[in-house]
Amino acid sequence: MISDKVKLTAKDILDKEFKSGMRGYKPEDVDKFLDLIIKDYETFHQAIEDLQQENLKLKRQVDEASRKAPPVQQQTGTTNFDILKRLSNLEKHVFGSKLYD
Repeated sequence: MISDKVKLTAKDILDKEFKSGMRGYKPEDVDKFLDLIIKDYETFHQAIEDLQQENLKLKRQVDEASRKAPPVQQQTGTTNFDILKRLSNLEKHVFGSKLYD
């Protein structure tokens, strides 16, 4: 699953602290930006969870439907020539000699 590959959680981002330097960034600006990242991160995480649940549900439906469905018959290998031959025979049978008069 994707959650196994994600290294940070929203809590990790929230709890992250940076050392301050002499000419560092304004902490308020960094905090505001990290708040936006946390909100997006939580939204993405929820969307992933929802999609994984939907995926599992759909897989179950496919499995259930495939168990209920009758087996698919093999194609008979009918060619256009075979179809035309059958059609010709059918016309002869239905119309008989009228066809060639």
